Amino acid sequence: FRDMRTTTNLYLSSMAFSDLLIFLCMPLDLFRIWQYRPWNFGDLLCKLFQFISESCTYSTILNITALSVERYVAICFPLRAKVIITKGKVKLVILFLWAISFISAGPIFILVGVEHENGTNPLSTNECRATEYAIRSGLLTIMVWTSSIFFFLPVFCLTVLYSLIGRKLWRRKRKNIGPNTVIRDKNNKQTVKMLVVVVFAFILCWLPFHVGRYLVSKSFEAGSLEIAVISQYCNLVSFVLFYLSAAINPILYNIMSRKYRAAACRLLGLQGLPKKSLSGSKQGSSRGWTEASVAT
Repeated sequence: FRDMRTTTNLYLSSMAFSDLLIFLCMPLDLFRIWQYRPWNFGDLLCKLFQFISESCTYSTILNITALSVERYVAICFPLRAKVIITKGKVKLVILFLWAISFISAGPIFILVGVEHENGTNPLSTNECRATEYAIRSGLLTIMVWTSSIFFFLPVFCLTVLYSLIGRKLWRRKRKNIGPNTVIRDKNNKQTVKMLVVVVFAFILCWLPFHVGRYLVSKSFEAGSLEIAVISQYCNLVSFVLFYLSAAINPILYNIMSRKYRAAACRLLGLQGLPKKSLSGSKQGSSRGWTEASVAT
């Protein structure tokens, strides 16, 4: 799998690791839907699994943004990219992004905990939810706005980046360029096309999650029954889409990339694609420092 060891795939591997961590949290979330109370797994596990989910939420969007910035530099400034984008630097960037994600999700240990209604038996009414302190102090609202910034600001940056990339590729298409540049641009277009689909799927799956989180915080603040009911339905939809977003990326990679399909076949011990297809992909990707590793 040496042909898959590229800077682009380092980011995709980081996102895949994030998706796996999210799936590890799914059984606890399913249990909460099936039996919301009592929560019998302790305060630490309540905090920990929500901390992991929150960290992965931040990490995914940061990795998508960083990968898009890398593609923008590689396509619009190819000479600079030879120096700026290296595997070593990308690994450091990924570690930095995960560190930011963990730090940003740290307040979850204060905002979430196991609590019960006053005057009731904790053994039958314990809930893993936002604490009364977080609601009264306004920390829950601050965390909701922080989470929203982590979503909407990168989405705005992604829109700008892919608009600039599309304009660059369109202008280059109209010029007389050499055969090597034509091959590289073809690979770049395929990479960008796949990333745009991944970003669109990410936005589609995670937008209801952030809307539902906002409604939940408002229902706590206002004590409104109507908002609480709407937020419950919204949370059910966002729950499905949240975990769907973690499952859909490998499907998209395999649908849109011949190299990923071939790698998956090799990994599973199945008969891969014809060697001619694989060698063609390698020739188009192995020359560069920031290979278009998802080229068909």
